[in-house]
Amino acid sequence: MNFYQLAIKGYYLDILTYESKEEFEILDEVIVDLTRKKNLKAIILQKCPKPDFKTQVIKEKTGFKLTQYQYELAQFITYYYASKIAFVLGMFESIKEYKNEKIHIEKAPNLSKNQQEALEFIKTKQMSLLFGDTGSGKTEIYISLIKEYLEQGKQVLLLMPEIALTPQMQKRLKVYFSEHFFLWHSKITKKKKQECLQDLANSKALLVVGARSALFLPFKNLGLIIIDEEHDNSYKASNNPKINARDLALFIAKKMHIKVLLGSATPSVVSFYKHPCFRLKGTFFESKKQFLYDESELSVSSKLLLELKISLRSKKQAVVFLPTRANFRQILCKECANTIKCPFCSIALSLHKNKNALKCHYCNFTKEIDQTCPTCNGVMLEAKKMGTAELCELLEKELVEFKPIIKRFDSDEVGSIKKLDMILKDFNQEKIDILVGTSMLAKGHDYHNVDLSVILGLDEYLFRPNFKALEETLALAMQVAGRAGRKGEGRVLLQTKNRSFFEKYIQDYDSFLKDELNTRNGLYPPFKRLLRLIIEDEDKNKALNLCEFIANKVQELKQVQLVGHGACGIEMLNKKWRFYVLLRADTHQELVKFEHFALNFKNITCDIDPVDFN
Repeated sequence: MNFYQLAIKGYYLDILTYESKEEFEILDEVIVDLTRKKNLKAIILQKCPKPDFKTQVIKEKTGFKLTQYQYELAQFITYYYASKIAFVLGMFESIKEYKNEKIHIEKAPNLSKNQQEALEFIKTKQMSLLFGDTGSGKTEIYISLIKEYLEQGKQVLLLMPEIALTPQMQKRLKVYFSEHFFLWHSKITKKKKQECLQDLANSKALLVVGARSALFLPFKNLGLIIIDEEHDNSYKASNNPKINARDLALFIAKKMHIKVLLGSATPSVVSFYKHPCFRLKGTFFESKKQFLYDESELSVSSKLLLELKISLRSKKQAVVFLPTRANFRQILCKECANTIKCPFCSIALSLHKNKNALKCHYCNFTKEIDQTCPTCNGVMLEAKKMGTAELCELLEKELVEFKPIIKRFDSDEVGSIKKLDMILKDFNQEKIDILVGTSMLAKGHDYHNVDLSVILGLDEYLFRPNFKALEETLALAMQVAGRAGRKGEGRVLLQTKNRSFFEKYIQDYDSFLKDELNTRNGLYPPFKRLLRLIIEDEDKNKALNLCEFIANKVQELKQVQLVGHGACGIEMLNKKWRFYVLLRADTHQELVKFEHFALNFKNITCDIDPVDFN
């Protein structure tokens, strides 16, 4: 009889021991039963001696297995993000044994002198950052590099922060790589996933383009990882384990000698500091931008309307960014100044007029719109902080003489890839005059006839309690600004009370990076590492007491500093009270040790290298 330690995929369990008369190889996928749960997939981790307890039998081998690349990555996630390997392996796809073959690619982009210099620079570095202005031709450099690796029979992974970007990239890649690649993200069907894995196994596709989850595919001969829009927070998972796909790509690349290229028009401060950088300036198009400022409160101001009318008269299009979806972020009582809050979360309910409802954007609780204030029964209720739906209504009224076609572009409106494709297609075919949206607008889409980008509501972003607030706000503003004047002249209108900040940096991100590095030195990444612990409990006192206990534990340590602790910005979510402890250290090792100590408490979740401080 043989005995094996294995991990049941996707279950938050320790490693278990099973028996079998059969011989298995390490990383084979097998089928096992677990008490009442039948036919679960598990991965063989190692052979072991006979234990001193009764073991269950492994039922069968599936014929699939994990690759060494996947196992290295899974082990690191388990260690660094303080999780269990069985749970982590639930993210990984198994595959049959396979070998890669070379692919000949007919076409190649014609690179400019600057692009060619960038490509040569990248080739000499195992890890590098391509810091290229919007429209400077980063994608052509990606394609040229990908071509070289595919022709060597190497696999290539092109990571993108969101699936919203993949349809457009798909069209550009199809020109050069025909059917030799596939898209991978959470929205594709189970059947399509199996087809993609088959294409990977038989070398029909050596290039994979996808969001975070594409990193966990069964690569055997991965030679190159490109991380587009590397600054984007979408690479960081919000659920456990709170992995960052960009950081994991850098780890596995170093471990397995894979080349990594980071690309962005607004690179993160951390990447700019840590990696050799090629600065690609300018744009392919003769693009001239004029920056205009409107220092009024968030509103449909006369200046905003004037600029939109100029675009409509010129038969040009406009994009309008607003961070809030729905009609209004909150309902405020004029008599007692309270907002109408979610009963399960300490967050104001958002007003959705079309559904005649108030909705929580965190737990999705929905109810009819109150006629009186639940706190004081006052009747003077006022909607505050305008959202995308309300802005569309107001613009339609104010611009009625032009009869413009105005569409929303946010997660309420765009529920599928098909809908996303349809809106972008209509916009590029000039069937839509004004596109009003949230940060989805900034995500690298090419809008050919846009001469006006409007940026509203960013001031509150600047002053969030987050060390990355300035970086993220400026990057977002620059990404939205980059949508205007892709071909020809463009105008960017910023409605802000912080004109001096934007005037100083919106056309000079290089200076911002240098100034921000000076500000963070000795306090925050890239000079320090952070760990954020979240304590959640339905009993507020229990959560508070555990928070105080953990904070006191931190103060006993020499290598770890307590930055702060207390109630979270959103103090209650889904009926649970929330408290945080924020730790700082020079290296990750001490923080990882503390993560594993915190795992002893079931009410604590760990977030190493956090990006969200709510």
